[in-house]
Amino acid sequence: MREEKYNPVKIFELHKNERPVFIAAPMVRYSKLPFRQLVRDYNADIVYTPMILAKEFLHPEGRYFDFSTNEKDRSLVVQFGVEDPVILAQASEIVAPYTDAIGINCGCPQPWAIQEGIGSALLKQPQKVHELVRSVKSALGETFCVEVKIRLDNDLEKTRQLMQTAERAGADFITVHGRRRADRSSFPVDLEAIRSVRPCVSIPVVANGDVNDLDTGLKIAEYTNTDGVMSARGLMENPALFAGYTSTPWGCVEKFVAYATGYSLNFQLFEHHLMTMMGKMTTKRERMQVPSESYASVIDWLDETFVLRRPGETEFGTTIEPVRRDANGLVSSEIVTDDGSIETELD
Repeated sequence: MREEKYNPVKIFELHKNERPVFIAAPMVRYSKLPFRQLVRDYNADIVYTPMILAKEFLHPEGRYFDFSTNEKDRSLVVQFGVEDPVILAQASEIVAPYTDAIGINCGCPQPWAIQEGIGSALLKQPQKVHELVRSVKSALGETFCVEVKIRLDNDLEKTRQLMQTAERAGADFITVHGRRRADRSSFPVDLEAIRSVRPCVSIPVVANGDVNDLDTGLKIAEYTNTDGVMSARGLMENPALFAGYTSTPWGCVEKFVAYATGYSLNFQLFEHHLMTMMGKMTTKRERMQVPSESYASVIDWLDETFVLRRPGETEFGTTIEPVRRDANGLVSSEIVTDDGSIETELD
């Protein structure tokens, strides 16, 4: 059973007037259990699953591949991509014992999602959003937490109307991604727009976009007067972001390897996560040399290149800088840079 203290509503109340709530975004494929557990170790208060297609979740095989959890996986929001209120209610009833909230994706800009009538397709359908929120509340009760994640509309009045519709339906908080549907991820988020629409509702609002370090996140929350900040790419590159680290500490890498192997994370996801979070502590040449065959080959490479501690070993998961090995396997602070020279600091 889930505990009331992990209800996101309670978490917003706990941190009100103290600091914004720190939230790990739903990332397609990448917000799996090992990564969720990792970011929780570094101050993430609320963590999302990847967007799950509700109609696929109704099939046992779909649930097996899309969702796994454990008793430490809280506060957790299961986000659904869905346009049918009946299907959402059925999926929500299945997952309710294992999550603290249901999230409704009204922001995914991918063409396939829009074609399916989910994600950003719902931005133009406030009545449908109302029906989706009500379907969860009717199925699980008014106190069960429901979140709606949206993007900005070119007409901010339409954004306000959508937010107010979601609130009237019973949504407990709203996440506003500060880009429009057509904006590329490299396009700066529109903080002024988030600040402008924030006062239209009385429930908590979360700012999403360009939270790449803790200081920036705090400034975004202050400027937009929002109650929380959500990070996606920033956490991919540095899962310890919310703990104040400016880059991934080595202990974070050690923990991720332990979680990924312990929970049998898909190998391609494991390697992608690992290389992304190690981007600033390795050279391009080194990353090109990382094997792509199996967990064993990657971990062998880590052992040959660094001192990789395991759970139970002294200093496991606690060190900031990686300890390197030289060609003979001895501890060394020197590395070969991309131009072939020797340096004691990474380029």
